[in-house]
Amino acid sequence: MTAPKPRSAPMFEPDDDARAELERQLRAYSELGVLEVLGLEAADLAARLEPVVESMEKLPTHGAWAHDPGDSIPWILVLPGMQSNALVPAMRRGAALGVSVVPDDELETYRPLEEVELPAAPYVLVGIDTGSDFCGVTPEAALEAVRERGRTPLTISEGLALTILRPDMLRTNSCYSLAGSRTGTNQRVPAVWISERRAKLGWCWDRNPHTWLGLASASWRLPV
Repeated sequence: MTAPKPRSAPMFEPDDDARAELERQLRAYSELGVLEVLGLEAADLAARLEPVVESMEKLPTHGAWAHDPGDSIPWILVLPGMQSNALVPAMRRGAALGVSVVPDDELETYRPLEEVELPAAPYVLVGIDTGSDFCGVTPEAALEAVRERGRTPLTISEGLALTILRPDMLRTNSCYSLAGSRTGTNQRVPAVWISERRAKLGWCWDRNPHTWLGLASASWRLPV
């Protein structure tokens, strides 16, 4: 994933159907080296996803779940099992590799919130909202609002997958916290933002608002 090619994930085409979008996402994971590291084959994953493609076809392109339609995408494929900092370089913006300011030993302490149940195998994350309406709101308050809406916050691995597959969703002054992952011992909330034209994995304080940082959430997780 540190190789000079490709410059970024294959471009998202809004007119593509679910099957074409699935092929694009698998191609992105393959070209960026993620499938190789995980020991997965694109053809095998595509076959396993075949039963849920029809369900994905029925999902709206933009959801009523999002305050801003520009914040929403219907679904992404998440591939568990890879250490987060090893995945970070695949968060490309053009030729620039993603970076992390979270040490490996600290990353190991982050766990999903108690209410967040993550499938162990590849799964589809459905109804994603990057949450720009929470810019200027503390992550603590934003998380409570997400819960009240019956939604689930994104974890670190899901936020990385979102940024890898849809780099266009990470925008200047509209980045996102990943409050589904916490250490349980401090107030640090992981987040992805733009720094020096790169996507960066870092953290902010639970009770610190930032005008450029929302909170990402999803509707549900669909195991493959």
